[in-house]
Amino acid sequence: MRLLLVEDNARFSELVRRALVTDGFAVDTAQTLRAAQDFLEAASYDLVLLDLGLPDGDGLTLVKSLRSRALAVPILVMTARDGLDARVSGLDLGADDYLVKPFATAELAARCRALLRRPGGILGSVLTAGNLTLDSNAHEARVADKRLELPPRELSLLELLMRRSGQVVARATLENSLYSMGQEVSPNALEAAASRLRRRLAAAGADVTLHTAHGIGYALMSSDAKD
Repeated sequence: MRLLLVEDNARFSELVRRALVTDGFAVDTAQTLRAAQDFLEAASYDLVLLDLGLPDGDGLTLVKSLRSRALAVPILVMTARDGLDARVSGLDLGADDYLVKPFATAELAARCRALLRRPGGILGSVLTAGNLTLDSNAHEARVADKRLELPPRELSLLELLMRRSGQVVARATLENSLYSMGQEVSPNALEAAASRLRRRLAAAGADVTLHTAHGIGYALMSSDAKD
């Protein structure tokens, strides 16, 4: 899942970014409203994490702008403003959640997952394909009740494919969700991740396989599908 983190404190931003990346998210960072708007015009995001006190204005103006354009991307406000009026104002303008600084990064990650699980969101609790299950809350995949050990990138790839099981997911869609802007990614990074995931699924006895639609993307198919 791809997140946009809008925070002008570089040290705090990097701390949050690293924690979320460790948790399996792809994260882009912006330090101003203008930069945030540029990111939002250039890419699709599953969630926006927004500080309010930014160098070029109040973060609530971004909330208002996004909602006026009927953009439904979830917005989680992160701020030191802990007054009731500030929280009510942010929520009334269209923010989906409000987290007061300081906070534990584990709570932030949990709130991100909760927002993405809401009706219309992109997360569900447990996904199933054949004898393969994935618990998005626990970040755990299992084949016939035996845990499948996967690094975060492959787990995220598996989740994206399981959410569209039986359908080809375009390469660009997968890359947009798995990698953040500016991240150094080799030309064959997605192919390498898919190849490793395919081998792990086969070794674990999964009755699904990762199918390559050459030049298009990937799909999670029943085991009798052919590459």
